[in-house]
Amino acid sequence: MDVRIFGLENPLISTLHHLMEIPEETEKALNAPTRSYVRDARAMASTPADVKEYPHAYAFVIDMPGLKSGEIKVHVEDDNLLVISGERRRGDDKEDGKYLRMERRMGKLMRKFSLPADANTEGISAACQDGVLTVTVEKLPPPQPKKPKTIEVRVA
Repeated sequence: MDVRIFGLENPLISTLHHLMEIPEETEKALNAPTRSYVRDARAMASTPADVKEYPHAYAFVIDMPGLKSGEIKVHVEDDNLLVISGERRRGDDKEDGKYLRMERRMGKLMRKFSLPADANTEGISAACQDGVLTVTVEKLPPPQPKKPKTIEVRVA
């Protein structure tokens, strides 16, 4: 389908058309963003985070409102990519009431961080308190300077 507005091709309309009507196998063939990519990008853009550096560790502080510690996933991909995710869902209301206003954000929460070279991926801990997740990544100790090696010279 040729999607044009005022005789010019509109990439936004074209992308929306691809996301809504074309099967996912065809999306991949056209190099269009997949639904999961768009969902993850939206989640990463709307999940606030602070990153602090301490002498012996890095701290990632992320707002995860309404999630219990069991609903949050923290893992490391490719040895240096810290991925933090969770999903907030609207509770099932069994009462006959109806919403007059819905302002609280629901859906996926996600952040990805490239870890520095001195991050110890074996020394990661996470704690969640009052909807705020703190992930602590220990730093590797600095490499010890090599001591000079003395070679004994023998008589040949």
